[in-house]
Amino acid sequence: MTTYTHGHHETVLRSHRWRTVSNSAAYLLPFLGPEQRLLDVGCGPATITVEFADLVAHVTGVEATDGAVAIARERLAGVANADVVRGDVHALDMPDDTFDVVHAHQVLQHVADPVHALREMARVCKPGGLVAVRDSDYLGFTWFPACAGLDLWMDRYQKAAAANGGEPQAGRRLLSWALEAGLTDVVPSSSTWCFGTAEDRAYWGGMWAERVQQSALADQLLTSGLATQDDLDLMTAGWRTFVNRENAWFSVLHGELIVRIH
Repeated sequence: MTTYTHGHHETVLRSHRWRTVSNSAAYLLPFLGPEQRLLDVGCGPATITVEFADLVAHVTGVEATDGAVAIARERLAGVANADVVRGDVHALDMPDDTFDVVHAHQVLQHVADPVHALREMARVCKPGGLVAVRDSDYLGFTWFPACAGLDLWMDRYQKAAAANGGEPQAGRRLLSWALEAGLTDVVPSSSTWCFGTAEDRAYWGGMWAERVQQSALADQLLTSGLATQDDLDLMTAGWRTFVNRENAWFSVLHGELIVRIH
């Protein structure tokens, strides 16, 4: 595994808890049914996982650390058809052909070998089942108006993610990774998150204004010399300006794949 660039600070978990099936896995919804077993790789705080539990027979979440597993289990407490296990997507401790659907949201951008991870996801998926992946593409992000603080944020995030062995442009590479993994029945797509209303700007910009000061990303930037405290302050000021401008707009591009396993 790579080093997880974002870490698990409250500001990061706030972002993860915002995610739902409708805003993060809508491309998969038409393929889900009540008889299926679903594996949710990198389930985070399980806000998507718990909604999957309403749509399929059973869902299993996977997280890489004990702490992340505990957070997911807290969200799934009392959900009879859901469980969470610790595991590594490069070496899932599960038999071949176990699940009808294997899903991962914002995972492949952080792993050491996304091609091998896709092969593992396909291995535990039944013939005729689906592997579904969605990842953002940071250089596909766009915003208005121009902002020096946000430009600096993007530049430093790219450097930090690369230093950790990740691929922040995963969205555009999903199809090539799937084909390299030997997966042939692949349907690619893309979708966006858009933050343009006052409420959405307050959530997205407010979260990042804090995150560039307090999260694992902030610690890495400072300790590695990739940024100074003045740099972090400029990023925070940029995000706060974004929140307060009524004409401000931010779009997050995602790549998506539906892969049929044969």
